[in-house]
Amino acid sequence: MGSITTRFVMLVATAAVAPLMLYGVVSVYSLQAGTRQSVTDGNLNVAARAAEQIEQYIEHHVSVLRSIAADLRDTQLEPWQEVVILRNHVLDLAVFRELTLFASDGSVIATSRLGSPGLDPPPTATDPPLIAGVSVDEDFLPTTTVSLPVARRDGRAWLVGEVSLEELWRMVDRIRVGRQGFALVVAEGGQLIAHGDPDQKPRIAAGENLSDHELVVAVAALRYQGAADGANAPPLVRETEDISGHRLLAVAAAVPALNWTVIVEQPASEAYRLLDQLQTQLIAVIVASLLLTIAFGYYWGRSFIRPILALTRGTEAIAGGHLEERVAIGGTDELHQLGESFNSMAARLDQLQEDVRRQERQAMFGRIAAALVHDLSHPIQNIGNSCRLIVKLFDDPEYRATFRRTVDREFSSIKRVLEDLRNLARPIPLEHFPVDVNRSVSEVTESMQALADTAGVGLETRLSVDRPFIEGDLFALSRVYRNLVLNAIEATAPGGGVTVLVEAQDARIRISVHDTGTGIPHDRLENIFEDFETTKRRGLGLGLAISRKIVDQLGGEITVASSVGRGTTFQMEFDRVAARPEVAATAAAS
Repeated sequence: MGSITTRFVMLVATAAVAPLMLYGVVSVYSLQAGTRQSVTDGNLNVAARAAEQIEQYIEHHVSVLRSIAADLRDTQLEPWQEVVILRNHVLDLAVFRELTLFASDGSVIATSRLGSPGLDPPPTATDPPLIAGVSVDEDFLPTTTVSLPVARRDGRAWLVGEVSLEELWRMVDRIRVGRQGFALVVAEGGQLIAHGDPDQKPRIAAGENLSDHELVVAVAALRYQGAADGANAPPLVRETEDISGHRLLAVAAAVPALNWTVIVEQPASEAYRLLDQLQTQLIAVIVASLLLTIAFGYYWGRSFIRPILALTRGTEAIAGGHLEERVAIGGTDELHQLGESFNSMAARLDQLQEDVRRQERQAMFGRIAAALVHDLSHPIQNIGNSCRLIVKLFDDPEYRATFRRTVDREFSSIKRVLEDLRNLARPIPLEHFPVDVNRSVSEVTESMQALADTAGVGLETRLSVDRPFIEGDLFALSRVYRNLVLNAIEATAPGGGVTVLVEAQDARIRISVHDTGTGIPHDRLENIFEDFETTKRRGLGLGLAISRKIVDQLGGEITVASSVGRGTTFQMEFDRVAARPEVAATAAAS
């Protein structure tokens, strides 16, 4: 016993513990790499979206300024009219503190201020918009100036606007990563112009310069190389320390149109908190699993492996239908009791299976006998009654004719029941030749129109526009149509309707019989085509079973769809074939 336990523990140690340890190491490493990458990607996405919003924010103001410049371009307005235009825009657009139009020599053409302008003409003459550095006014709010060239008849001029960036601060304040992560914006040259942390805003007023920040340097280098937006540019990610010595996860994104840099900083302890928790939990689970595996392997490494294998083989044999299978397990422990229980179960299953077979045979014979009695008693009784009357009324020619019709009708019913039983036991001999579907369906529905009228059910036939043909047996197909239509009429209440539809779909022909009757319960649909399965109060339940056999022998498919209270639809599909030459010639001549 001890030897088996020892070997089992060694087997567990080599087959389970070692791979589990390797899996644990790989899992910890993958968790670290994946979580770090996920956190970094998330922060980079925040920085990129912030940079895009800032660029759109500035571009919007530049667009507005372009619109104002367009109002002043190539016009013959008086100077006072240009002043009115500039002042109206300043009044309408609070973001513009001042708008001044300078001549090419630096003289003032028009300004929105009441006195002398507070803005200076641009120092350089460049075609693109010239965005100056960001400054803080006396209210400690950021502003910048944007200069645009204006083509005039009297020479080139410059429209200079002082733009308030107060909304930029609000935009940056709204950017948060976790609880302690904030965004900051660095202008060209390293000037800190916005910071989302309220405690760090004094750094803006102090004019702090971050030109030596690792990410600012990296963005400037990429911009110099022309790869700031390149797909191959390395991610702008750094792990730095703040002035207090705390580790920070910092990511950056460039604002290309402004040569600005957006930096998102988050304490590493917060950024990787989930990673640390998951890593601790994973290591704890791995260690606990190792200890439990060794412990269970030691205490449960007994000689039960062989009995278990024997039980497994016996179970597989039982599952395969070999109910005579038995297992032999020695000893007096629970495994032995389990083996005895298994053998008792197998013997009981064998007995139950035999009982089920016997009951199924009895039930089948009972159903057949009851159905035969039900279907044959009425015709036989009618024949018997007619025979007793014919003895008394033999000299009545009219009754003799009635007697003959009654006997022929009832014997026909008896013959049909016996024919169904015979067809169930052996394949139905069928002929195969092209059958005109429209014609065969029309003949059946016309013959059953009187029955539908008597039942108060509308019978409608919708034929295909062309004359499709299928390969089949006309008599057998008519029998299938008749079975389906008869079932539909019997299942439909007076006032309802039965529709027979013929559809030609490329190489397939579909024949549908739809009724608005009571429908078939869902649990009966699966067995509706089985032998002796019926939803009606009378009959052997062979009509649909024989219909499916006929359709299968003709290479077709038959399906059913039903909804209780809404009706039932039977559909048959066959391959389309060419018409017989003489039929095709007749159709062409007509």
